[in-house]
Amino acid sequence: MYCQYCHVYIEFDIVTFVFLTRNMNRKEKSSILFLLGRQIFRLIFKLLYRLHIEGIENIPKSGGAIIAPNHVSFFDPPLTGSAMKRPIYFMTKEELFNIPIFGWIIKKTNAFPIKRNTYDITAMKKTFSLLKNGHLLLIFPEGTRTKNTKIKKAKTGIGMIACNAQVPLIPVKINNTNVMSKFKKITIKYGKPIYPPKKFTKNDYISLSQKILDIITFM
Repeated sequence: MYCQYCHVYIEFDIVTFVFLTRNMNRKEKSSILFLLGRQIFRLIFKLLYRLHIEGIENIPKSGGAIIAPNHVSFFDPPLTGSAMKRPIYFMTKEELFNIPIFGWIIKKTNAFPIKRNTYDITAMKKTFSLLKNGHLLLIFPEGTRTKNTKIKKAKTGIGMIACNAQVPLIPVKINNTNVMSKFKKITIKYGKPIYPPKKFTKNDYISLSQKILDIITFM
């Protein structure tokens, strides 16, 4: 399991920026680079791609939760994060942190590395710590980006994390980020929270993960 790093008219000015930084929950403070990047991406998606957002009210106003979108483009993480009011953290494949400049940027914008094809204890500790301390975390149920819009089979990772952390999952449906060069209208819809069972076995991991993807499919 691994992930890539990945309302109305937006008018960005210094007053808006200062307001956002001052009114952020202490537990959810983010770097200026993250806040600036979020505003820039939000403006780009609004102006160039007529971004349409639905279900933003389904995101908990506080407490830990997993944001779980389908994954068709490298732009899915910044889209998902820029469409939300609360800051979000990103689980990112380790190799991206080795890219000069880019690696530094994603490190400063709430991303943390995870090693692929192995159980990364350090990344898992970071994951559970973030959720325990009331943060939002983006994880793709499919585990990787798809080459077309067809949703792949679920991985056990997201179900395992949700069950053991006892946090809700928010299914998210993203459309048209895979054809950004055509400047089609981009839509993102946040579904209602899905809560993991309080008593669970390992079999519940994959069933919960698949349930999220099934919901996304019909959103």
